[in-house]
Amino acid sequence: MLQNVRIVLVNTTHTGNIGAAARAMKNMGLSNLALVAPKKQPDEDAYARSSRADEILDQAVTFENLESAISGCQLVIGTSARQRNLCWPLITPRQMADEVAQAVITQPGAQIALVFGREDRGLTNEELALCHFHVNIPTDESFSSLNVAAAVQVLVYELRVKWLELQNKTLPDWRDDWDVDWADAADVERFYLHLEQVLMGLDFYDPDNPRNLMQRLRRLYQRARLDQTELNILRGILTATEKAAGLQQKK
Repeated sequence: MLQNVRIVLVNTTHTGNIGAAARAMKNMGLSNLALVAPKKQPDEDAYARSSRADEILDQAVTFENLESAISGCQLVIGTSARQRNLCWPLITPRQMADEVAQAVITQPGAQIALVFGREDRGLTNEELALCHFHVNIPTDESFSSLNVAAAVQVLVYELRVKWLELQNKTLPDWRDDWDVDWADAADVERFYLHLEQVLMGLDFYDPDNPRNLMQRLRRLYQRARLDQTELNILRGILTATEKAAGLQQKK
């Protein structure tokens, strides 16, 4: 799927943006970059901003106009930050990824172009008319202008997430590779009993006027989801507190 997608930058002014877009592409596993009448070809600034995505810049193809850049593509999606007078299918970045996936699933050899406009004014109405869909990144309305390389990063990220889904791969979940076993319920309950005893010994907790203190502390620690090592550390802190305060340790 990712190899089917061509990133098309139209009339780019700043070569650094070309390099930053190449870096975003390499981060997400894309490699096909097309440049439409750039003001300058990739230079030292572009290569510096690409952060070793040199091969994408080396292999980038330059076209005189958008029509030639999207030639042979079965699906063309243009980015647009502005509302147009003429209604056009307007989709979100996530919907864009769905459309790309559907195109590739139904026609494995399909070529897809994601088209990004000029830094100062985006794509023209005529250029947008060449696109099947317009994709809008839902930025804050008070500051909606998005750097072209940042826009590339958003869309190619969504493509990669969809590609992982199609590969039956899931994004890593921090819970799946935790280095210590989670604390079991019995040990956690013993911690809460120990905590309550220490707080009572310090005159911080009055069981006759509880004010939901233990429930709030329980909610705090439950939200953290303690592992066994963390629980042992907390029990050790309570024991050290008892010793320092001269409290009788209660288990």
